[in-house]
Amino acid sequence: LIIIAIVLAILIVVNICVNVLPSSVTNFDISSSKLYSITSNTKAVVNGLNQDVTIYWIVQSDKEDSVIENLLSKYESLSDHIKVVKKNPDVYPTFTQQYTDDVLDNNSLIVESGDRYRVIPYDNIYVTDADMYSYSYTTSFDGEGAITSAINYVISDDLPQVYILEGHGESDLPSDFADAVEKENMEVSALSLLTVDSVPEDAACVIIYAPQSDISDKEAEMLSTYASDGGKLLVMAGPVENESFETLYSIVSPYGVSANEGIVIEGDRDHYAFGYPYVLIPDMTSNDITASLIEESYSPIFPVVTGLTVKDSSSAEAFLTTSSDSFSKLAGFSLETYEKEDGDLDGPFTIGVTIQTSGDGEIIWISCSDFLEDMYNAYSSGANSDLAMNALSALVGQGESLAIRSKSLNYNYLTITDSQGAALKAVMIGIIPVVYLAIGIIVFIHTRRKQNEEV
Repeated sequence: LIIIAIVLAILIVVNICVNVLPSSVTNFDISSSKLYSITSNTKAVVNGLNQDVTIYWIVQSDKEDSVIENLLSKYESLSDHIKVVKKNPDVYPTFTQQYTDDVLDNNSLIVESGDRYRVIPYDNIYVTDADMYSYSYTTSFDGEGAITSAINYVISDDLPQVYILEGHGESDLPSDFADAVEKENMEVSALSLLTVDSVPEDAACVIIYAPQSDISDKEAEMLSTYASDGGKLLVMAGPVENESFETLYSIVSPYGVSANEGIVIEGDRDHYAFGYPYVLIPDMTSNDITASLIEESYSPIFPVVTGLTVKDSSSAEAFLTTSSDSFSKLAGFSLETYEKEDGDLDGPFTIGVTIQTSGDGEIIWISCSDFLEDMYNAYSSGANSDLAMNALSALVGQGESLAIRSKSLNYNYLTITDSQGAALKAVMIGIIPVVYLAIGIIVFIHTRRKQNEEV
């Protein structure tokens, strides 16, 4: 009885000690999408806090979402500067009115620090998107991305100002990428170089996206001066029918980068998608832009690409390249065959390059206009948007905020035929138990014989 009492006392003490431990020590995430885990990007942002942040959890009693509760506990355990305060709308019916006129659903959040705040509605945490290609809906959990973005916003006095060049038939930023830019707390404004004397001094980066006509010599001079004086350029420009972009490419020609005529065609089946040799899957060299994609085995895809040539240069480094079987069709948009013809240019080619200019300036050039379109971004499982966001974040100095992906909540089912099911049942219910039984009998007989021999 005394021993039993001692053991029970020990167990009670152990349970009390375990209950005191934070959930990060006692809970383990074994979900396939790492739903209950915090990424290193979030840890970098939270560990760097030097001011208090309050996260108000708007939720009625007994309506708490367990996933959100687990996530909030992880944020609170990561930093003494983060405090989670639960606000029951039944007890505090007017609390949210000081932040928004909208009625917030249960499990919505408000992140506040000082005079700055951001409201995170519940439907921004659990995001449902229509898949136009499969006529279905996909649901994902974006709690970490939304909260980390909000924390980064409320502690930032100056948000990076990004300008998007206009005046050359440029396309609007596709919705997925535009949402990602907003999520990274970047202020976006249009820029026409025809109405200014130089690139604005507050420009953290200038984006040139999908121009349909070439820029002028004066614009090229202004952009070149901006880059050489320490400015940042992100250019995403692919081939356009009956347009050569000679002036645009003059910005990077001093760094040993030149554009080839035609459209790149891949001859290696492993380097193009969906049976279309002009929809490329390039090789990626690991750097700040591609490392996260390589680590997670994502493959961005690029439709209709201009092949770049990068000469030996200490300032230019390719990070996206085609295979040695690729070639550039000089016929361009008038091509009638995907076979290599006389005059076509041999690969491999560069389609993504980083260029270091003087004064800490940098240019990231991707020779494709359409890869950010929502359709191609969906085909790549979001890798295209992640690649562009990684490039933009690296340019504006927000490397710790590189794309925190939302986590899919859709189940992946294993579909098998009836015959396969019957075979699995036979193996699991019949064969495996019989094998173990046979092994047991053999071991038993062997042991008895050995004992008899010893006697």
